Amino acid sequence: MSESASELISQEKTTEAVHIFGYELIREVLLQEILGSDAPEILYWAGKRLARKYPMATIEDVFEFFQKASWGSLSILKESKNEMELELFSPLIKLRYSENSQCTFQLEAGFIAQQIELQKEVICEAFEHPNKKKGKVRFTVKWDKKDSIHS
Repeated sequence: MSESASELISQEKTTEAVHIFGYELIREVLLQEILGSDAPEILYWAGKRLARKYPMATIEDVFEFFQKASWGSLSILKESKNEMELELFSPLIKLRYSENSQCTFQLEAGFIAQQIELQKEVICEAFEHPNKKKGKVRFTVKWDKKDSIHS
């Protein structure tokens, strides 16, 4: 994990915690209002930019980042030579689905795509697959070994 990412994750706010209402107010109301119909695409690219700012050396570091960022618990469901399937879950995800049926997880998708891209050194793209009934999100990350980031 990079030093800046490690510093970010290890920073502890001793007595303050972010309330879900404040987080959701910014994420589901303010950002949607500012970004409009382009919100999902912009959030995807914002997630990629965030990942470049906080590069993670391993997938386990990414899991830890998700926990610390209160994005939820991320785990690998399966991996093949050109694809990885991950699952994200948390009580907040279930709440987001119940309060906004149009909520997206493109920020997380972009973040995951960029982290895997940096780790595997191939161009990656991530797709979200919401499961509103179970309160989870599945992400499919795809890459082609021929699409090296060093080309």
